[in-house]
Amino acid sequence: MAVDRQARLAPTFAVVAAGIAMVNLDLFVCNVALPSIGRAFHGAGLGDLSWVLNAYAIIFAALLVPAGRAADRIGRRTAFLAGVVVFALASAACALATGVWMLVAARAIQAAGGALLMPASLGLLLSVAPPARRAAAIRGWTAIGGVAAALGPVIGGLLVEANWRWVFLINVPVAAVTLVAGLRALPRASATAAERGGPRPDIAGAVILTAAVGLLALALVKADNWGWSSARVLGLIAAAAVLGAVFAYRSARHAAPVIELHMLRLPAFGTATAASVLFGTAFGAMLLLVTLWCQDVWGWSALRAGLAVAPGPLMVPFLSVGAGPLARRVGPGPVAALGCAVYAGGCAFWRLSLELTPDYPAHMLPGMLMTGIGVGLTLPTLVSAAVSAVPPARFATGSGIVTMARQLGIVLGVAVLVTVLGTPAGSGSASGARALATFGHGFVLIGSLAATAGLASLLLIASRRRATAAAIETTAAGTTVTGTTAVPGASRDPVVTGESSGA
Repeated sequence: MAVDRQARLAPTFAVVAAGIAMVNLDLFVCNVALPSIGRAFHGAGLGDLSWVLNAYAIIFAALLVPAGRAADRIGRRTAFLAGVVVFALASAACALATGVWMLVAARAIQAAGGALLMPASLGLLLSVAPPARRAAAIRGWTAIGGVAAALGPVIGGLLVEANWRWVFLINVPVAAVTLVAGLRALPRASATAAERGGPRPDIAGAVILTAAVGLLALALVKADNWGWSSARVLGLIAAAAVLGAVFAYRSARHAAPVIELHMLRLPAFGTATAASVLFGTAFGAMLLLVTLWCQDVWGWSALRAGLAVAPGPLMVPFLSVGAGPLARRVGPGPVAALGCAVYAGGCAFWRLSLELTPDYPAHMLPGMLMTGIGVGLTLPTLVSAAVSAVPPARFATGSGIVTMARQLGIVLGVAVLVTVLGTPAGSGSASGARALATFGHGFVLIGSLAATAGLASLLLIASRRRATAAAIETTAAGTTVTGTTAVPGASRDPVVTGESSGA
């Protein structure tokens, strides 16, 4: 059996890697394509174009956890292949779109396919990985996202050089090969009776969450045009708040909610999730802002802009590896806070150094490297801190929630940035002192968000101390009952070992 698993690991990983690379690439390639899409659709403004990014991110985030539960019910192989088909058909629809809102609708369907195949992919991989290879398999699965983040802007730029529609059309042949290979290579294990008989995922809750986040993003995007005190903006914010309350009420009572609210009451998990939202907001805004600066202010091509962005994401996989041992020694709080501080420093560098005359090595590259270091130190550390704070049986759910939180943060980051820039600055008419001032405000905003995420990350220090103290008290109580003597330093750090600090 072990030999059979070993033989099936490589082809399964290849199929899974192709699927999740498509999904992750589509989170990043569209940033460099936005200006070209706007020109193709008769000068569509940044406010409308932002929904090409946000529709994907909102639907993907809201459906990630329910789709994972659905995959458990119908079988991971079926869910993965169905997700590939939906993603491919939606990608073709994106390429054929004749207007912004047709493209936005196709992107929403594309995100649903991506959300269905992503959680199923890890389950498939682990089902064929021998126990000794599972940790390596998970690292490989995670690394694909980092590689996609690094290559996404470059690949997007190359495809836009031909035509922006190739950004989506390229997914069709890749999905076709993945589908054919998946039918042959993926394990056929069916869902167990316990999995099929489990509670149905809360699809209605996902719809409510999608509507709440979408209305809030719409309010932020339109605030510059409508006015913050206008009835429409205030009405949208109020409606988002009401839907958020309904979502929380439903989640507290549903058997399989999108978010298990009791997990947010675990100090380390709740803190890491909140910090992920804040840092995700800074991350999403930064990717779009730098791309717009390169293309709209410096007048660079999509390919050149993609190459300019690439050094930052390329830092992430290497820093992710080094951040793990460091977090085990000093705790996740200081490491994540350091990452946020470096990230904010990169934004401050851009604010002080960027000029209208292009000078990439002196004025762009240092900030790109600093923000890349910040992402590499912060994102994996926050995910690890969140997942390690929950019981082992809830690892998958915990990682799904914190990933969803980061994606929702990206949505808010794009929406807030649109408000700061306004349509003129993002649509190609920014110039001179106006461009410097407008984009400067954007860099200040992003740096402030990163700094706030760093302050939130520092709260993990107190959570870690409370968890350690609770573990020591539990150990002491146990030794008192049995009449033995506790060995100093023998207790484990629950944040590192995966025990729940709130159990």
